[in-house]
Amino acid sequence: MSGARGHGMLRGLLSFSSMTFVSRILGLVRDQAINYAFGANAATDAFWVAFRIPNFLRRLFAEGSFSTAFVPVFTEVKETRPHADLKALVANVSGTLGGVLLVVTALGLIFTPQVAMLFNPGAIDEPARFGLVVHLLRLTFPFLLFVSLTALAGGALNSFGRFGLPALTPVILNLCMIAGALWLAPRLQVPILAMGWAVLVAGVLQLLFQLPALRGLDLLALPAWGWRHPDVRRVMKLMVPTLFGSSVAQINLLLDTVLASFLFVGSQTWLSQADRFLELPLGLFAIALGTVILPALSRHHVNADRAGFSAALDWGLRNTLLIAVPAMFGLMLLAEPLVATLFQHGRFTAFDTRMAALSVLGLSFGLPAFALVKVVLPAFYSRQDTRTPVRAGVSALVANMVLNFALLAVLYVAMVPESARAGGVLAALAATPGLHLALGIASALASYVNLGLLWRWLRRDGVYQPAPGWARFTLRLVLACTALCATVLAGLYWAPDFTTAPVAQRIAWLLGLVAAGVAAYGATLVAMGWRLRELRGH
Repeated sequence: MSGARGHGMLRGLLSFSSMTFVSRILGLVRDQAINYAFGANAATDAFWVAFRIPNFLRRLFAEGSFSTAFVPVFTEVKETRPHADLKALVANVSGTLGGVLLVVTALGLIFTPQVAMLFNPGAIDEPARFGLVVHLLRLTFPFLLFVSLTALAGGALNSFGRFGLPALTPVILNLCMIAGALWLAPRLQVPILAMGWAVLVAGVLQLLFQLPALRGLDLLALPAWGWRHPDVRRVMKLMVPTLFGSSVAQINLLLDTVLASFLFVGSQTWLSQADRFLELPLGLFAIALGTVILPALSRHHVNADRAGFSAALDWGLRNTLLIAVPAMFGLMLLAEPLVATLFQHGRFTAFDTRMAALSVLGLSFGLPAFALVKVVLPAFYSRQDTRTPVRAGVSALVANMVLNFALLAVLYVAMVPESARAGGVLAALAATPGLHLALGIASALASYVNLGLLWRWLRRDGVYQPAPGWARFTLRLVLACTALCATVLAGLYWAPDFTTAPVAQRIAWLLGLVAAGVAAYGATLVAMGWRLRELRGH
């Protein structure tokens, strides 16, 4: 990779990551506010289900399939054709995407009970709990329309190297949800409905937040129905296969939601908390790298620069591993201290901490695979190959479901007492806490299946040649992670029980453990010869 391009990608990564960091920190504050106000119970579970469904569709339509199909076409038009064609593309894509999603949103509002029944079957026999899911889903479903158009604006801005503003936009959602939990909820007869209203308002505000930046690039135009527009057809053609390929993790999470509805009350909330811990390293680095690298890979492909393409991908893979592997070990070792320190306040109890920590433990194992998939997928999408990721994604989806049932069966035998089995399997599942661990481990293992297949087919295509130095890089990474684990384990031996310690003591110990682990990891890397300039590529 040339020095100039290496610097450009690093600047884009730092811009995106810094803004995402603000968003993710506020995301943690958001979850703290929700846990403090509501705890982990049937009402909170109902909200997480109602939020997860449009959030899943958002990642499917917006951040997943749409962005990965739109950015390569947008980049090609930007590099090879007049600006007027680019503005027309934005107008036609926004009108077509908006029209389709308007219909999807309308159908979602009409058939809300059926959608809730599909994704939360465990609550059907409890009218009050099921009715709450339906009510909340009617508030949260329109979020899909607004946030997908926001993703369109963000994709256009990213293609012009404007990574900071789109990464900062989710801050609006977090601020609205914090206000909903702490300010609006006490004023409503059914407090949890405040969260539904917060999501709806945030969707509108996020879209409005992006529009001035689009106007500054002279890309703001009235939406137009462009189903027959040739560039729109290309985007749609690329988009359809990626509905599965780029969103396997989200589909798996949604299937986990279905199974979790049959488990102990609170399982939905505990799984959501684990997802939050993974979102921090994924959003800061993996998604940031994938977002920054997609326009670069698309440009290299359009210009037939095979060496630049391979070097950019190599840069992304190394930097992802440099962050994701130690993050995995850190999250697994510090699962309970993290949950206790951040969330065990108000109505979120020590029992909730232990249960949420199980989710973090299970899902964290898959963090390197989740992260690497975010970087490997653009290598296919930038070449407008959307079919290969579908094959890998469907295989991982099947593997996830098989593993879900297999691991649930193992934990059922190991954890459910004989006395609880007398009422039948479903009753035993609902009465035994901790079984949600199986869902987290299954998702992690399925992510490695997805990554393995993608990697195999990427090497088959011959577009990536590993740069020299991988053996040295791997040795550094192994030794640095060993130092990190040894340091954190030693600290945990002396640390207090985080579920009973005072809040100030929890904070001090957690900061000390994290700082010691990071210092051990960084010092070992430097001692082995790693330098910051390696982040820029070559």
